[in-house]
Amino acid sequence: MGASSGPRLSGIQKQVLSLYREFLRVARSKSGEDRHQIESIVSAEFRHNSNEIDCKNFIYIEYLLRRGKKQLEQLKSPDIVGLSYLNVGSSQPKKT
Repeated sequence: MGASSGPRLSGIQKQVLSLYREFLRVARSKSGEDRHQIESIVSAEFRHNSNEIDCKNFIYIEYLLRRGKKQLEQLKSPDIVGLSYLNVGSSQPKKT
């Protein structure tokens, strides 16, 4: 029996989904209000990137994965209670 009947995911797609799920797991370890703030920011950031980044721009996606992993490691610290969102504008071309 197969695990899913949907389309097969590429390696980079699996990494992105894994990072997203890990952010949500870490968010569960935070207090209620902080948890909701983290989940909201993570969801918005991933959704924004999925809509704005060209799926063939592997170098930029890999950069975002590395940046996300660093942010995740920081968030795992018990001293960190939340995330902040900084919108500095994207120099990446929009998805066509």
